[in-house]
Amino acid sequence: MSDDNASLNWFRHAAPYINDLRGRTLVVGLPGDALEHPNFRNLVHDMALLASLGVRLVVVHGARAQINRALEKCNLANLFHGGQRITDRDTLEIVKSVVGKLRFDIEAAFSQGLPDSPMARSALKVVSGNFVTARPSGVLDGVDLGWTGTVRRMDVNTLEQTLDQGSLVLLSPLGTSLTGELFNINYLDLAAEASRVLRAEKLVLFREPEQLQVDGRAVNELSILQAEQVAPRVQSEALRCAIRACNAGIARTHLLSYRKNGALIQELFRREGEGTMIYRDSYEVVRRARITDVGGVLGLIRPLERDGVLVRRSREKLEAEIEHFTLVEVDGTPVACAALYPIKDKDGLTSAAEIACLASHPEFRGGGRGAKLMRHLERQAQAVHVEELYVLTTQTEHWFIEQGFEQVGVSELPASRKSLYNIQRNSRILRKSLGENPPR
Repeated sequence: MSDDNASLNWFRHAAPYINDLRGRTLVVGLPGDALEHPNFRNLVHDMALLASLGVRLVVVHGARAQINRALEKCNLANLFHGGQRITDRDTLEIVKSVVGKLRFDIEAAFSQGLPDSPMARSALKVVSGNFVTARPSGVLDGVDLGWTGTVRRMDVNTLEQTLDQGSLVLLSPLGTSLTGELFNINYLDLAAEASRVLRAEKLVLFREPEQLQVDGRAVNELSILQAEQVAPRVQSEALRCAIRACNAGIARTHLLSYRKNGALIQELFRREGEGTMIYRDSYEVVRRARITDVGGVLGLIRPLERDGVLVRRSREKLEAEIEHFTLVEVDGTPVACAALYPIKDKDGLTSAAEIACLASHPEFRGGGRGAKLMRHLERQAQAVHVEELYVLTTQTEHWFIEQGFEQVGVSELPASRKSLYNIQRNSRILRKSLGENPPR
């Protein structure tokens, strides 16, 4: 495939995601390290692109790295307790100075319009201010955290009005109290709260690693339940923030690397994504197909039909048989399918069934979805008292054997199916006996 065609196909696949995000609120959390990385310019470019597509953007920045250096330069100690900075009065003055400078640097980065780039005339209006009311964190385990605070409330009406006007909202990790004091706030807590009160579509948290590592393995997505189970082993502040956000009602939280050029665009506009997503709803579901799914099923099976792996089906035949199909759907898009056809014996009873038309999208192979789909079909079969499953295949015999099937001869096929066997195609025949208990 040529580069032009690849770009065209990428854009076509991205179009539904672009349409879905238009008018939605996206909260982006940036640690202080990200603001100093060479890729920050590209990240600004990508967020400007999102804004031009109608995405409502809220950017929350941190400043830990810069505050640490500034304190060391002034010979002041960096003190933490329970993951929170202990902010005495001298430290607060440093925090105010550092955060103020970063805020103006970020505003300048978005306001310059990215010269010598396709987004040269896309300067964003950036609005920041006293949107956050804070309260002191108080004493934790006997330790007074001083002017370290937590979010008490946010000026949601003003934030919504600002976003409605097409401006980018910039939130710095400081909040004012009702008594006029200023408090140092953890930017991750601020990002999670902003996403909650603004009912954000997504929360995106940038950090250095590209994907979350669980037991030495990179993971693309975790349900909220899975995330809570692995959190004690992973020890990631971003993951804990993602869990809090999902528990507060945010459907998707994404962990991305600020070092990776284009990570934000790839994560939002590609099905397979780029980082690690934490989700609280049914991101991936297995369900029975409907007549409206015919186009999606055709998209999955046509490449395999052209390669001779599957027998060609007309659209009319597929429409007539769609009730036999089951889909694996990821984020609303069918990525795998299979059909379960009952086989009646001479008395008209159904004690056997054939699994056919098993197909998956190339980008989603190897993730265990085929086996998941197979278990679902087996449960369907047992629900109607099917005792044996059959499958005819020319190229995937070993995969089915791994799923518990065994090869048999043509003579073992039920009589009604045996009469339809295509000798010229010479398909392998595999059978699996189903026990009394449905597979889990």
